[in-house]
Amino acid sequence: MLELRDLTLGIGELTLVEGLNLQLRAGQLHVIIGPNGTGKTSLLRALFGELPLTCGEVHLRGTSMTRHTLPTWRQGIGYMPQNTQLDLDLSALEVVVLGRLQRLSMRLSDDDLEAALAALQALDIAHLADRPVHTLSGGQRQMVLFAQVLLRQPQLMLLDEPVSALDLKHQMQLMEHLKTQTAEQAWISVAVLHDLNLAAQFADQLIVLGDGRLQAFGPPAQVLSSELIHSLYHVPVDVHHDLDGQPYIRTLRAPRPAPRERLRA
Repeated sequence: MLELRDLTLGIGELTLVEGLNLQLRAGQLHVIIGPNGTGKTSLLRALFGELPLTCGEVHLRGTSMTRHTLPTWRQGIGYMPQNTQLDLDLSALEVVVLGRLQRLSMRLSDDDLEAALAALQALDIAHLADRPVHTLSGGQRQMVLFAQVLLRQPQLMLLDEPVSALDLKHQMQLMEHLKTQTAEQAWISVAVLHDLNLAAQFADQLIVLGDGRLQAFGPPAQVLSSELIHSLYHVPVDVHHDLDGQPYIRTLRAPRPAPRERLRA
């Protein structure tokens, strides 16, 4: 379990998130949603130990994150930030193998190569294995970096907008794989998504941030409502439910004024 106790984050005098208390369980995919500037990315950076806590505590399976435990703490984390720019003279396969950096020696083992190829194959991008990573599109780089994170076999997965550059097919592919592996490997997975329908479809638990505070936490079917979304995003929406009871959101356009009739001379 990942436990956040009275967590507050800030930059200078600006408070981003205040008084956050959460318990995130293994085997579940937790998706953070909320408007821009509400601390979603900052929360992931803090969990990785990249952004200092203003106050509060973070515990992962009984171990507290401190300045002294940080090197060991990060070894158990698969972190995929927003920026996928890779100015490296490496192939896609070599980038994926870097996911096992902690265990690599001077000689690359057959097991490491096979695991990297298997990760690429699972995401349907094995054909990119020999391609220089700097020649890939943004979406292809995103998939390669996701494969690298998978290879770490982490306790905790932190993914910041992992589908932002992907087409519809690869969005579904990545999210399906993340959801399945989270359950099978008992990972604690936390992802930031802007697509509310994608979040509703795949999240076990939604973490809803707004105005620097936790606005809601729970399964999408219990959390998402037209009132909540309107209060967060200031956009009118309808929230419907499919045959499985899962919510989906339809945005509503503001009514357009009727065209004026031309005055006759």
